[in-house]
Amino acid sequence: MEETEESSGNKKCTTTTKTFRGRANTHKHHYHQYQYQYQYHYHYQHQLLQYSNQFGFFNQNQYYPGYYPALLPLPPPIPLQLALTPPLPQNHSSISKTQLQKPLCKLNNPPPPPTSSETRGPAVTASPAFEGLQQQKNRPLRGGGGRKVTSATTQSLVVARRPDSGGVEGEVARMIKQKLVKENSALLSGALPAYDGRQSLYSPVEFQQDRLEFYVSLPIPASKPSLPFGEINFLQEKHQQLKIFRINIKLVSKLDGKELSRYLSKEGDDWIPLPQDYLHALDIVLRESPMERCIPVGRSLYSSSMGGTKEIGGGAVALRGFFQSLRPTQQGLALNVDFSVTAFHESIGVIFYLQKRLEFLRDLPQRKTRSLVGEERKEVEKALKNIRIFVCHRETVQRYRVYGLTEEATENLWFADRDGKNLRLLNYFKDHYNYDIQFRNLPCLQISRSKPCYLPMELCMICEGQKFLGKLSDDQTARILKLGCQRPKERKAIIDGVMRGSVGPTSGSQGREFKLHISREMTRLSGRILQPPKLRLGDGGHVRDLIPSRHDCQWNLLDSHVFEGTRIQRWALISFGGTLDQKSNIPKFINQLSQRCEQLGIFLNKNTMIKPQYEPTQVLNNVSLLESKLKKIHSAASNNLQLLICVMEKKHKGYADLKRIAETSVGVLTQCCLYSNLGKLSSQFLANLALKMNAKVGGCTVALYNSLPSQIPRLLHSNEPVIFMGADVTHPHPLDDISPSVAAVVGSMNWPAANKYVSRMRSQTHRQEIIQDLGEMVKELLDDFYQELNVLPKRIIFFRDGVSETQFYKVLKEELQAIREACSRFPGYRPPITFAVVQKRHHTRLFPSETDPSSAQNQFSDENISPGTVVDTVITHPREFDFYLCSHWGVKGTSRPTHYHVLWDENQFTSDELQKLVYNLCYTFVRCTKPVSLVPPAYYAHLAAYRGRLYLERSECMASMRHASTISRAAPPKAAPLPKLSENVKKLMFYC
Repeated sequence: MEETEESSGNKKCTTTTKTFRGRANTHKHHYHQYQYQYQYHYHYQHQLLQYSNQFGFFNQNQYYPGYYPALLPLPPPIPLQLALTPPLPQNHSSISKTQLQKPLCKLNNPPPPPTSSETRGPAVTASPAFEGLQQQKNRPLRGGGGRKVTSATTQSLVVARRPDSGGVEGEVARMIKQKLVKENSALLSGALPAYDGRQSLYSPVEFQQDRLEFYVSLPIPASKPSLPFGEINFLQEKHQQLKIFRINIKLVSKLDGKELSRYLSKEGDDWIPLPQDYLHALDIVLRESPMERCIPVGRSLYSSSMGGTKEIGGGAVALRGFFQSLRPTQQGLALNVDFSVTAFHESIGVIFYLQKRLEFLRDLPQRKTRSLVGEERKEVEKALKNIRIFVCHRETVQRYRVYGLTEEATENLWFADRDGKNLRLLNYFKDHYNYDIQFRNLPCLQISRSKPCYLPMELCMICEGQKFLGKLSDDQTARILKLGCQRPKERKAIIDGVMRGSVGPTSGSQGREFKLHISREMTRLSGRILQPPKLRLGDGGHVRDLIPSRHDCQWNLLDSHVFEGTRIQRWALISFGGTLDQKSNIPKFINQLSQRCEQLGIFLNKNTMIKPQYEPTQVLNNVSLLESKLKKIHSAASNNLQLLICVMEKKHKGYADLKRIAETSVGVLTQCCLYSNLGKLSSQFLANLALKMNAKVGGCTVALYNSLPSQIPRLLHSNEPVIFMGADVTHPHPLDDISPSVAAVVGSMNWPAANKYVSRMRSQTHRQEIIQDLGEMVKELLDDFYQELNVLPKRIIFFRDGVSETQFYKVLKEELQAIREACSRFPGYRPPITFAVVQKRHHTRLFPSETDPSSAQNQFSDENISPGTVVDTVITHPREFDFYLCSHWGVKGTSRPTHYHVLWDENQFTSDELQKLVYNLCYTFVRCTKPVSLVPPAYYAHLAAYRGRLYLERSECMASMRHASTISRAAPPKAAPLPKLSENVKKLMFYC
């Protein structure tokens, strides 16, 4: 008999959005946008005037816009000791920019700075009428105490002191803007315009003229003096050149706030577009002050003032910061602020960087004769590619980007000089700089994409302030997560501190200049807590139904069975690596796993079909050998294995090959685990393993006691099956500019339980977010659904993961049409479709209000919000159907609710109906006994897309294509198709 659910509770929350006070007046303001030929936009109080600006400078030194974050102090370009420092211990702390060591070399008479494709500025014109000061004669480099540091001095090293108050390179654009505003207040009508760091200024008032031209001179050092530190101040002025910039400004647009006001007030047409230009202008205004003090990365800003830098190993450091973005909400315009942590490359010498980054180079500084062989060279090139560096053998402020490594070692490199004469690189550095290259067997850095341009590694330094480009290791990821994992009270305090601090969005004068009034208090609102559903378990257990009653809504299976347990009669086990003691635990593991499965209502034969196979870990490195071993096992089991358990000594990159070979070539399901977990054999570990095995073979963990039709009777009926679909696209690593993206779509195959999902995967064009073969995949899933239930689904409810707000319209237009076309292949079939986007990567956080009495009663939560918390007012979209639902329990840190945004709804759900549907589905995830944070169709699609990515990552053809990409950056080739799934696993949840 089916039961009714209890009513929801109410709970007061605060969110990390800050409201604009007096926003109605603000939105009616007009702002003026000016384009600067270094283009700057100007915001005006009543109109936004956009001016176009051009600027040129007139001396031999170039300005490099965009290569460094604004106001980032660069490390002093003085030489570093790169060759003879002892290896760093494992727990060695990072070398900060104030602890840079000098090289053991004597550099004399450097040539003029070479040009580089990385040092061109936009809209630059040079005129012989303006010349800089003559270049100073270089002096030998000396130590901090005045003693010369030469190649013969190998023992005593003096840590360098900061030579000045910090670098200015990379800040030139803002320095130009600041001086321009200061010296031309009258022509700018007294405005303090906001600058976007590139081409646009925004002003609250109109300038005196629509076109203006200015000349601005800045004392920018052309080179750093090679003098004892005590003499630097004396000659500081002498080593600065006046750069003269010509700036042309023109008015390009006037932005009116009336459209935004109408949009937020819900007046007029329902489909009125969001005025993105005006919103962008406001965002620039609020970022003006933080941009002058922080390192920008996307929409986040990072500063050492928020806790300093923390070394996380592998040549990376973590920096704290904050995210900020303007969002239209039901309360009006709101500022979304959140705490953030990300990784940056450590600013140290390239040799030291490689020593920290790559395990096989830990002793590099002591082995000057070392060379790179085979895969080592590829790993080094991968680690350094696209990183920006500067040199320490010349006194220059130029920065370069690493495009790759030379094919030849440094000692074998020759190049042609300006007269066409061939010079050996080693001789060149000896003759011109009196420096003997130490690491002669290493390749040089190639710093030009199209022509030979070499720099020895030991004379190069990683520039500061670069977001870490490589894939973080497991240890690095764990350290980053730990730094960013704050309990709610601490996180809320940090965010409040940002709003009141010296680097936050309200820290400058721009808000007052543009008459923007921002509350520094978090938005207060009322949320609701949905009641957990009653769950149905297996008939063989003592407990056959339950309502999760714990504060975290978890349940256990100590006295109960899974809802549908399978029989695993035919299985085998293979081991990769492991000590003799570890291998001796295998029989005990098999026995206890079988017992735990029995307790859960799952049958696992205590005898494997063949005796356990023990292989060395090296087998995972050899694709053909691994495939041979797996096929041999399958053949010995009469090609009839249900499951192969794989025990590994440690995590291994061969895991990807194992999954691909087993699921496509051999046709067997696999379950992997680590020897480290077999020592204790905890009940929890065995239960988790059993649940995954059961789900893969065709069982399920739990079902809803009250079926979905009984909970939403207005729309859902037991005799009218519904299919739930999920879709996701996974893209290659940011440094990979050639590999395909992988799309996955899953669909539920049973009704009304709706807890078993079949998947389809496709590769597609590199970084293409729209699912290209969506129509074909949906059609295949509808075919499978028909084969299972002998009827097509009456309704389609589609959850799309991984879509940003800027892509909503395009995704809806193209993917909704693809779903309709798939349905049209069945005569007369046109089911109503609901298309909802699911977002986890957002920055909205909910905190229980301090005045909420219910939060004080829950001593377990540390003020985290409860599972089932839903918010669909105040901070949600002013017009569209969206809501935040926190369906899970936040074990660590601060819970992040999932944002559901319904783009299309032909099923006409009410808010309560859809929210209850989504929340109840979150209890049916097969891998655990707790509600998950993401609706299962979207969760499974994510897992399936990741599995497709594994199929590509270790295939030999993709490895060769990646190698080709280091030579040429042509357009990505046509996506190589994924290997075809075996029929044995195609209709099972092999990906979970």
